[in-house]
Amino acid sequence: MTNHKIALIPGDGIGVDVTDAAMEIATAAARRFGFTLATETFPWSCDHYLATGRMMPEDGIETLRGFDAIYLGAVGWPATVPDSVSLHGLLLPIRKAFAQYANIRPHRLLKGVEGPLKSEGFDILCIRENTEGEYSGAGGRVHQGTPGEVAIQTSVFTRMGVERILRFGFEQARARRGHLTSVTKSNAQQYSMVFWDEVTREVAADYPDVTVEPMHIDAMAARMVMAPESLDVIVASNLFGDILTDLGAAIQGGLGFAASANINPDRSAPSMFEPVHGSAPDIAGKDIANPIAAIWSAAMMLDHLGEAEAAAAILAAIEAATAQGIGTRPGSHSTSAITQTVKAALEA
Repeated sequence: MTNHKIALIPGDGIGVDVTDAAMEIATAAARRFGFTLATETFPWSCDHYLATGRMMPEDGIETLRGFDAIYLGAVGWPATVPDSVSLHGLLLPIRKAFAQYANIRPHRLLKGVEGPLKSEGFDILCIRENTEGEYSGAGGRVHQGTPGEVAIQTSVFTRMGVERILRFGFEQARARRGHLTSVTKSNAQQYSMVFWDEVTREVAADYPDVTVEPMHIDAMAARMVMAPESLDVIVASNLFGDILTDLGAAIQGGLGFAASANINPDRSAPSMFEPVHGSAPDIAGKDIANPIAAIWSAAMMLDHLGEAEAAAAILAAIEAATAQGIGTRPGSHSTSAITQTVKAALEA
C-alpha cells in the first residue's frame, strides 16, 4: 500500500477550518482507493510569528523537504501581522526554495454554481510563473520618511525562468485543447515583456500542434469577462497571473471555488497545494467558510501524487454536492454540512 507523507500547514483564520475539511475528504478517498496519507501538522502562522518572531522556524524549509507534498490552509492576520511579513515569511520562501515555479489554477463553473457572466461553458487553466518576475523581491527604499524618499521594486526575468514556465504551459495545452495564450504588456514594458514575447515565439516552434495567441494583460482581462469560453491555457508572469487568477475565481463563482497548486515539475522537491481565498479572520472558527476550494486543492494534490482515480472521484463528489445546491452560494451551508455532503457522495 502506497503511503504519502503530507506536511499540513493550516496557517491562519479559516485556513484551519478548511484544512480539516480537505483532509477529511482526502483521507476518505485514500481509504476507498487503497493508499494512506501520513500527515504531520506544523503550527506556522501569524500566532507563531507573534510568539517567536518568525513565520516558520529557521530550519523550516529543511523540515518540509522530507515530505511528498505540502498542504497549506491560508496565511495572514493583518490586524496583528502585516501581510508583507506573513507572505514573505512563509509562502514565498517555500515556493522559491522548492522551485515551485508553476502555479496552476483551474477556472470553470461547477455543476449548480451560477457565475456572474452569461457564459457558462468555459474551462480555463491559468498558469502563473511563481518564483521570479515582479515578485522577485529585488529593490529597496532609501531616505525613508523624508520628502525625498525613494522606493524601487525591480522585476527580474531570466531566460531559464520564462522558458520553463512557457514549456510547462505548452505541455498542458497539448494535453488539453491545444490553445495557449501568452499574456504580457510588451507595448508598455519594452524590455521584460518584449523578452517574454520573444521567448514565447522560440518555444512555440517546438510545439507546432499548439495554437499560440499573444495578448496584452488589459485585453486579457476583458476577454475573460466577455468570451471566457474562447480560452484554454493562459500563461502569465507572477504579477499578471496573480491578478488574472482572482478574476478567474470571480467568474467561476467566487474565491470559495478557487483551488491552486504550486508545482515543482521535475519533482526534485515537494509541491504545495492551497485554496487561494485567504484567511478571512472575520469568519474563522464559525463553521461558515466554504471548503470546496480547499477540497479541490486536495484533489489536485492527490493527482500530483499519482492518485488520479482518487482525485477524479473527489471532483465528482464535489460536483455531486454542488449539483444539489450545496455550497453554491456564500453562507448557504455550513463548512461541516458541505464537507459531509461531499464525503457521502465520495463514499456512495
